[in-house]
Amino acid sequence: MMHIYIVGGAVRDSLLGLAVKDRDHVVVGATPDQMLALGFKPVGKDFPVFLHPETHEEYALARTERKTAPGYQVFTFHADADVTLEQDLARRDLTINAIARAADGSLTDPFGGRADLRARVFRHVSDAFVEDPVRILRVARFAARFTEFTVAPQTAALMRAMVQAGEVDALVPERVWQELARGLMERQPSRMFHVLHDCGALLHILPELDALWAPPETVDSSASSSSAASIAASVDLAARMGYGLAIRFSVLGLAQGQGQGQGDSIGLAQALCTRLRVPNECRDLALMCAREQSAVGDALNLSPDAMVALLMRCDAFRKPQRFIDMLCAQQCAQAGRLQNQADIEFAWPPQALLSGALHAAQAVRAGELARLYTQSPERIPEAIYAARVGAVAEYRDAFFHDYDG
Repeated sequence: MMHIYIVGGAVRDSLLGLAVKDRDHVVVGATPDQMLALGFKPVGKDFPVFLHPETHEEYALARTERKTAPGYQVFTFHADADVTLEQDLARRDLTINAIARAADGSLTDPFGGRADLRARVFRHVSDAFVEDPVRILRVARFAARFTEFTVAPQTAALMRAMVQAGEVDALVPERVWQELARGLMERQPSRMFHVLHDCGALLHILPELDALWAPPETVDSSASSSSAASIAASVDLAARMGYGLAIRFSVLGLAQGQGQGQGDSIGLAQALCTRLRVPNECRDLALMCAREQSAVGDALNLSPDAMVALLMRCDAFRKPQRFIDMLCAQQCAQAGRLQNQADIEFAWPPQALLSGALHAAQAVRAGELARLYTQSPERIPEAIYAARVGAVAEYRDAFFHDYDG
């Protein structure tokens, strides 16, 4: 007889009193032919997954799985009408994700997931956890979302053993980026990096960042704070401000290895982008942030001509939002270096000055200027540039008048 249960994150989040975004279902006691006869559409390649004909939610046949080789894409699956709900739940990663809700609202919780929800603990379901290195990334990502939860000691030990066994080395960059990107968009992204560092995985997947994640006692005494604390404060501020993925990722590239001798931000940003094969939007912003870090930081000392040159270097007239995003990332990085998490509206004069300079330069009507030089079009770029410098100079004078006042 066929039974349908809601499983995984939907049950977990409802028990935590959180909004449920997506619902996954597991179907026990059914065959693929029965699902097709009911109008479900097959979408699974490795195992039977179907879309509901009306809601289009996913319904997967109950299944078991067995690892056949090192890595994370080498599993064989058994999905049949004889697979029980408990067997299906046993293959899941964490106890809090191994709870099922029946149509009548009753819960099936064979591994103590509700108790771990109350205790705010991430605990593995079984030793089969070690078979999939992606689960390390998932635990770290969950830590960034559920900030009151901690990793159970036994689970932390399994994660370290997986790293030592080389399982993490089998992860491809695209899979790592997928999980890291999701973690960066959570409530407190720094917790993801703390978990990855503590189990040793960060050294394997992001060695450039791990090198900065040294405990405070190893940091040069001349440094005002540890690099890890600086990065954590920066990326968490970006999250609190509600910034997008490109800004949050760029903050990592702006991290400075205080007392670590790790080179400049450009090298770190390039290494992160190459290693993770990040999308162009994130890569372009991160590299621009790193390249212009000194210029932005020294904005109060820049001449109007230098400001316009900076705007042009950053292609700010064609892509003004990207320039504003760069300033936001720089502001978060600066706040992180100062560990200024108390004030979410951390005021940073270079950000205000340069964003205002952009608006002033944008106000120059290039088309009208061009019409004045129809007889000598070669002078148009110079005239527009000069007008923009003049507009920025006027704005800069007004800014410093208010700033000094």
